[in-house]
Amino acid sequence: MLRSTFWIAICLWASLAGCRHLAPTGRATIISEIDPVERAGLTSPRSSSDGSSEGFWQSSSSSVRQTSITANDAEDIVPAASSDARSPSGRPDLDSIYRRTAQIDDLQRNPIIVIPGILGSKLVDETGRRVVWGEFGGNGIDPASVEGARLLALPLENGRSLRELYTSVQVAGPLDMLNVRVFGVPFQIAAYRDILTALGSGGYRDSTSNVGGLNKGVQYDNCFQFAYDWRRDNVETAALLHQFILEKKAYVEEQRRKRYGTEAQPVRFDIIAHSMGSVMARYYLQYGDAPLPDEESPPEVTWAGAQYVDRLVMVAPPNAGSLQAVEYLTQGVQFSRFFSRYEPALLGTMPSIYQLLPRTRHRPVVGGPQKVAVDLYNPKTWVQARWGFFNPNQSEILRHLLPDEPDPSRRLQIAYEHLSKCLARAEAFHAAIDVKADPPEGTTIHLIASDAHPTVFQYTVDGKGSLSPTARVAGDGIVTRHSALMDERLADRTNWAPRLKSPVKWDSVTFLFTDHLGMTKDPAFTDNVLYLLLESPR
Repeated sequence: MLRSTFWIAICLWASLAGCRHLAPTGRATIISEIDPVERAGLTSPRSSSDGSSEGFWQSSSSSVRQTSITANDAEDIVPAASSDARSPSGRPDLDSIYRRTAQIDDLQRNPIIVIPGILGSKLVDETGRRVVWGEFGGNGIDPASVEGARLLALPLENGRSLRELYTSVQVAGPLDMLNVRVFGVPFQIAAYRDILTALGSGGYRDSTSNVGGLNKGVQYDNCFQFAYDWRRDNVETAALLHQFILEKKAYVEEQRRKRYGTEAQPVRFDIIAHSMGSVMARYYLQYGDAPLPDEESPPEVTWAGAQYVDRLVMVAPPNAGSLQAVEYLTQGVQFSRFFSRYEPALLGTMPSIYQLLPRTRHRPVVGGPQKVAVDLYNPKTWVQARWGFFNPNQSEILRHLLPDEPDPSRRLQIAYEHLSKCLARAEAFHAAIDVKADPPEGTTIHLIASDAHPTVFQYTVDGKGSLSPTARVAGDGIVTRHSALMDERLADRTNWAPRLKSPVKWDSVTFLFTDHLGMTKDPAFTDNVLYLLLESPR
């Protein structure tokens, strides 16, 4: 029994940690083939080909003055590496490399804000005792139950805007660990723990976190995790981020005045954001806490948020959307076969998921004999294809979500209005962040993405509304390389050009060879992020 439970736990861990991309079945044509064996032989740009020390070289054709350098003197110049500083796989000893820099508190080091992606914050009910999201089993709600569905879903209500549809569910902090209980046996799975551990190696401190390594370096907090209700509109979340930044800015400036007096300058932040959180952060840089206007044209780019942000590091960002959003909204998702399914009608109440849809101009879904691009932002498309709310299998979920409405046809009308609001909001959000605009001097945007895993790039829909993947390209398994870069060459394939065309001005781009969830575990991620934050010239 114990052995059986152990293997079940291993399978559950693999399912939750690495198999969250549930693509529809069907034959796929590989547009860009990735050789995993070839990629596996590549190492971090900071790694050398062997573990030897280069030492000091003297040219025979020049006169070089010799000096005696002791081991302690050498450590004042470069960090000393232990004899086992490299593992057999060639991974660097990051703690040794950054130890000295991590212990120095200088005014040029910015405090850090960490922003998780979708699903990355814990949600609880109004009592704080029931976990709406962040725990499977135990105190976690069952989304298949009537109570669970109503707690997790956002309200469906005609005549009210999305920002007016609030529930009693509260945010209970970032989800650095995911609690799982299988057959009464508790387990913990790292969620965003890896980002925090990486920052801990750089001497960043967050007294609210249980992650080891975040308690060295300076004596006041300089790392802050921004938790938010990931179900809601990203524009609403950007406004909350603005308040969060103002609060933390006041705190850090007060601590620096105590330490440095009048030498302390106004504080700016470095932001490390993952997945959907990075797209929301990019909106914040461009518009601050400004709401989207009701008219169709995008708002004027003011870069109101950039005055508070020095560097934005976007990790695995779905800048041009992800087809996983189409999957969630049309099929739902089951994170493990041991737990209930999150039905598409339940997920369809959440505006944020629609804001992860890919752009129609990039032809993510095609149909008909001519393979015409399907307009994902037209609610009639969803009705005709019987997606989401309009799948007959979702009628019971709609009944749970609208208990006061006995008429099934009336429930569908309410759902249609909600869908229309979400799609219109998503289209307006995309128009705002797709505007080409260069950030002001002093603010830079950096990309860390993956292009080592075949990732669904296009679906074909048949007359019954069934989706089949027909093309895959390089990506991280969830976000394609094109989407991370926001590559607009996809929109005009007749005039393809070799150089990237993107509305985002990237200051640096780093590609890793891991998947969407494994990216932050890669030592190359930690190495490049710590160099950018701690050692790169400002």
